[in-house]
Amino acid sequence: MIIGCLKEIKNNESRVALTPSGVHALAAHHEVLIEAGAGIGSAITDAQYVEAGATIVASADEIWQRAEMVMKVKEPIAIEYPKMRKGQILFTYLHLAADRELTLALIERGVTAIAYETVEVNRHLPLLAPMSEVAGRMSIQVGAAALQRPNGGRGVLLPGVPGVRPGKVVILGGGVVGVAAATIAHGMHADVTILDLNLERLAEIDQIFAGQVKTLASSAYEIEQQCMEADLVIGAVLVPGAKAPKLVTQDLVAKMKPGSVLVDVAIDQGGCFEGSHATTHADPTFKVHESLYYCVANMPGAVPATSTYALANATIKYALAIANKGWEKAIADDPALGFGLNVHDGQIKYAAVAAAHNL
Repeated sequence: MIIGCLKEIKNNESRVALTPSGVHALAAHHEVLIEAGAGIGSAITDAQYVEAGATIVASADEIWQRAEMVMKVKEPIAIEYPKMRKGQILFTYLHLAADRELTLALIERGVTAIAYETVEVNRHLPLLAPMSEVAGRMSIQVGAAALQRPNGGRGVLLPGVPGVRPGKVVILGGGVVGVAAATIAHGMHADVTILDLNLERLAEIDQIFAGQVKTLASSAYEIEQQCMEADLVIGAVLVPGAKAPKLVTQDLVAKMKPGSVLVDVAIDQGGCFEGSHATTHADPTFKVHESLYYCVANMPGAVPATSTYALANATIKYALAIANKGWEKAIADDPALGFGLNVHDGQIKYAAVAAAHNL
């Protein structure tokens, strides 16, 4: 198989889908094309890719034209839609439930689109988890920065100081993102509360943090009470492949402390705060009432020297299966990878995406 790896073109997106290690594994039996400069943002040189067995090509167009499977990190954007070919395999993050335009483009172009974020093993999302870890940990860093007065926040230091209470962090969702966020917030000695619907999960979290992170059964009432007291709210809810539920209304935001910060890690799936819209690393925040929203849709793109390797370590197993067997045999042999199939031959193959767009 001819496998192509593109340089990402979203705003401040410096990750890359393949590392030299992944190239080495694929190049043993397949042809691997890397767009020139694709790895520079992740501190990987073209020479390292060549040494691992790849061929460097000058343009993205050549990869779109030649590759049977295109590997990316982020979903294609509008200028890339016409370059996709019928029967071509696209293996990347897609988040189609929140992107009708891309969904229709994949249908129209006849692409076989396999999404990292819906590959599922026993309700675990192995290709989303590494980036969820990164985004969860980053959410506290960026939230703490946004809370500084010059950045528009309340002027709160999350850990506090002796004699002064710490900042209050409220985390909506006890999954991978939520626990990762809590790990950093707790390490900073903030006052941390996690809300989740799953009582068994809350019991696990209580054990993880030895009772030092508060846990609450989630409800509209508790979300409102906690958010009104919060300095920093982290939106960390996920329904695999589907749009995120809106848990924080603008009416609630109007009741929150002036200068409080809300970080919507669910923004790739449409966001879990009313009024959320995707932002970029170049312009990450905007005001809603007197609060500050941070809604960057590719948070791990800011730390590619970490996140590229975390992602590639997880995806290479599945990329090898697709390359070695073809996508049909690969998903027949591995139901987990089968969950990743979102679009094929003009049809949606993932129920939550079809439901999101009434298709």
